[in-house]
Amino acid sequence: MSTSSTPSQQETKGAIELTLAMVLSGTIGIFVVESGASPFNVVFFRCVFGALALGLYCLVRGFFKNHGFTPKKLGLAALGGVFIVFNWAFLFESYETTSISVATVVYHTQPFYVVLLGALLFKDRLTADKLGWLAVAFAGLVLVAGVSLSDLSSGSAYLTGLGYALLAALFYGFSTVITKRVTGVRPHLVALVQVLLGIPLLLPFADFGKASNLGGGGWAWLAGLGLIHTCLMYVLMYSAYQKLPTPKIAVLAFVYPVVAMVCDWVVYGHHISLLQALGIPLIVAASLGNNLGWRILPRRSTAPAPAELRVPRRTTAAGNNR
Repeated sequence: MSTSSTPSQQETKGAIELTLAMVLSGTIGIFVVESGASPFNVVFFRCVFGALALGLYCLVRGFFKNHGFTPKKLGLAALGGVFIVFNWAFLFESYETTSISVATVVYHTQPFYVVLLGALLFKDRLTADKLGWLAVAFAGLVLVAGVSLSDLSSGSAYLTGLGYALLAALFYGFSTVITKRVTGVRPHLVALVQVLLGIPLLLPFADFGKASNLGGGGWAWLAGLGLIHTCLMYVLMYSAYQKLPTPKIAVLAFVYPVVAMVCDWVVYGHHISLLQALGIPLIVAASLGNNLGWRILPRRSTAPAPAELRVPRRTTAAGNNR
């Protein structure tokens, strides 16, 4: 009797793996805030601990053999890494001046940057439906942002924080469209290249004086970001992606912002207003519509013309219509 799992069992396993990965992703904000470190220190040490854990995992699994890298692919992976590490830095900066909830929801507009960047850089087709969903997402973003006239007039720190979240989403979009061009290489190795690159890249921004003042608890939170949210989370995600169809991946991705908002409320007492809450379903619907190919515009009618308006086709000598 075969012991191999069925496609249905594989998909169920993938759904569990991706759900766990998204739950872990939703707790990142707590680890960042509780570490007490500056955003750039957080990202630097996330890269250090993440590189150690991912490197060991890839070594044990034998991924370094027949790795598939060429100079071009390695260069693309590194370029994507530049954007991904600064994406983390700007997102963590946003936590400080907005909240984990608002920053995460605003950051979750990243799929639309991927669509726009693909159209601008690689001439990917941008349909009317995708533009429509982009408009819906923008409307949701305006509501979730909750920007007041006083914020606009005074240039508040809150407005700056929103800008950081949007910039983080844009950088994530750049990283995604670039990394998608790295084919034939295990994603774990691509992630390893990116966190390894982050170490020298962020070294000039790291403040070791402040890092030395972190207590044991602070270092534990930082180590958790590398071991749990960089190694374990990525391993679960990449394993799930191989087992799940795109629609399920798109739906389960929303576990991340939901968990982040719940954590922000339970741990820090932050909550969003009713008006901001109205924007969340718009962003959710827009993201799902974009990923699942939902139509936002009615399909043109293709009903046949009335019989009296039809042009009769030519008839051949044999009497067959062509």
